[in-house]
Amino acid sequence: MIKATIISLALVPGTASAVTLPECTRTTHVSHGGEADHRDLGGGRVMWRDWWSQEGTATSFSIVDCAPAKALTFRTAEENMGRRLPFDRTRKATRIVERHESGSRIFATLQRIADDLEGTARDVEVSMLTAEPCACAAAYPEAWTGKDRFVLEAGK
Repeated sequence: MIKATIISLALVPGTASAVTLPECTRTTHVSHGGEADHRDLGGGRVMWRDWWSQEGTATSFSIVDCAPAKALTFRTAEENMGRRLPFDRTRKATRIVERHESGSRIFATLQRIADDLEGTARDVEVSMLTAEPCACAAAYPEAWTGKDRFVLEAGK
């Protein structure tokens, strides 16, 4: 059973918010999509799971190097999400990530992880971020050098 809390967030240039990794768990699409399982991977890198569950289901992951604002996203499972055949390779994909993360960070670049995920995960993409993710704000608030800092707004 997935448990999430609905929170409101705003991106405010030049401000920071004291937030913890557990507070990053949230529903991003009312009752049927969200982020969970935020982890500090060490060395300025964080990871979390994105989920979707309405008329179809999907599980994706994001790994972010906070200081360079570089992200790796990939889908590990989906069913009834369009014309693609259903699949679930979450266990195999997370083992690939664990193998990379257990070694030297010099070799565990996001691009190398992405290359190893090809053929296992779907929609594998490395991109640059323009807004600070919650997990970076929580684990590495000093690492973000961009304008759009994550701010957790309570009570909305």
